[in-house]
Amino acid sequence: MAQLIEQLIGCPYCGESISILIDDSLPEQQYVEDCQVCCRPIVLDVTADAGGGVAVVAQAENE
Repeated sequence: MAQLIEQLIGCPYCGESISILIDDSLPEQQYVEDCQVCCRPIVLDVTADAGGGVAVVAQAENE
C-alpha cells in the first residue's frame, strides 16, 4: 500500500531545508516542486525500494 513519506531536502538555490512528501508507490519518479522559501523550481529524482527506503536527489531546474 502506498504512503506519503516526509523527507527533508536542501534547496539547490537558497540552501534552506524544506520538507517534501514522497509517494512511495512508484520505484522511480521525477517531478518539479517549488521551494517553499524562495519559490524557485526544484527537480526531484526519487527512488524507492521494496524495503521502504527512499532516496531523493534535488537539483536546480537547468542542471
